[in-house]
Amino acid sequence: MALHVITGTQWGDEGKGRIVDWYARDADITARANGGDNAGHTVTVGWQIYKLHLVPSGIIHPQVTAVLGGGMVINPASLADEMGMLRGLGVDVTPHRLRIAHTAHLITPAHRALDRAQEAARGRGNLGTTGRGIGPAYTDKAARRGLRLGDLLRADFPAMLTKHLETANEQLQALGGEPLAVPPILDEFARYAADLTPFIADTSLELYLALKEGKNVIAEGAQGTLLDIDHGTYPFVTSSSTTAAGALTGLGLGLDAAQGARVTGVAKAFQTRVGTGPFPTEVDGDLALRLRGSGANPWDEYGTTTGRPRRVGWLDLVLLRYALRLNGVTELAITKLDILSGLDKVGLCTSYQVGNRRVKDLEFGPTRLEECEPILEELPGWSQDVTSARKWSDLPGEAQAFLQRIETICEVPIQLISVGAEREQLVVW
Repeated sequence: MALHVITGTQWGDEGKGRIVDWYARDADITARANGGDNAGHTVTVGWQIYKLHLVPSGIIHPQVTAVLGGGMVINPASLADEMGMLRGLGVDVTPHRLRIAHTAHLITPAHRALDRAQEAARGRGNLGTTGRGIGPAYTDKAARRGLRLGDLLRADFPAMLTKHLETANEQLQALGGEPLAVPPILDEFARYAADLTPFIADTSLELYLALKEGKNVIAEGAQGTLLDIDHGTYPFVTSSSTTAAGALTGLGLGLDAAQGARVTGVAKAFQTRVGTGPFPTEVDGDLALRLRGSGANPWDEYGTTTGRPRRVGWLDLVLLRYALRLNGVTELAITKLDILSGLDKVGLCTSYQVGNRRVKDLEFGPTRLEECEPILEELPGWSQDVTSARKWSDLPGEAQAFLQRIETICEVPIQLISVGAEREQLVVW
């Protein structure tokens, strides 16, 4: 069995898509375990940019079968658009290459409408959701009234969908929103049922058999550890489990699949966050603009899914150590090292000041970050352009010292370092 879990160790947006793309060269299957089209994975191949929200980024490799796991919530409209985009770019998207778990839950127009209405009702206390219906879909799942992909195969699905929409309309009206027209949505989902039926499968069984046969399977996480519903910066979190352990549940795999598993944790060379919530190392002003970029290319700090500018700050090693422990990370991939080139000094948060105490590890998880003042360690920066580096010796000494300091504090080896947006701009350490 050969399971390789690739997980985000920050608040998402770590660059997991291009790390998955790198490892998928030797994979047979890449499988998404959680989340929905609130995720955004970008892969750049030459001049071609693939922006993916639902389909695992490994599908770009022709030998890879892509799996949408049972832990996901899927908007069929978004999925249809993404499948069409991939086909237009020459990617083979057939039932042989794309498999969808029958246990994954559907996102409907009602979920999206409820998401927007609920966020508006929160006012200043909003959570900064993407408005894509993720939270309401997971709420229906937990309340045992959700609709699943496998339900599209049932003869009574129109009646199930009608009941769902009528219930949602009552909730929308209570929130002051407009009710949805039911017949057009029924017609829309009849088309999705016809189009998606060949792709729906028992992916849990298929993944189990693939691992039993010794195939290489990559479990591709969405969002990041600090957004985990249980272990993140609650309540400013997503609605699913974003950890490596959650990947097993999301894909329907047992603990035997975890034996000998490789876990790659992905982290940026600095810290970013979209939406509200505590952020100890956040910076503003000219430095924030410098770290964020201009938004002119996919390597800049604007959300792939939302387009919103990301909040930025120095790399927080207290949070990173927490994420490494929680995920059982065996190796690190550091992304966007090139963004730090040209800075006189680069910062690392190595501990927090909490009242009159200095702490190196989180107490009660990341639930009291607003009380934490970062203690920063400054290291010399470097002026050299690192985008052409392909091996460790190509990096300037100051960049090497920065990465070695991360390794020393985190006690996890760094295996990959990305130095640009393009697929080959990687240093293998």
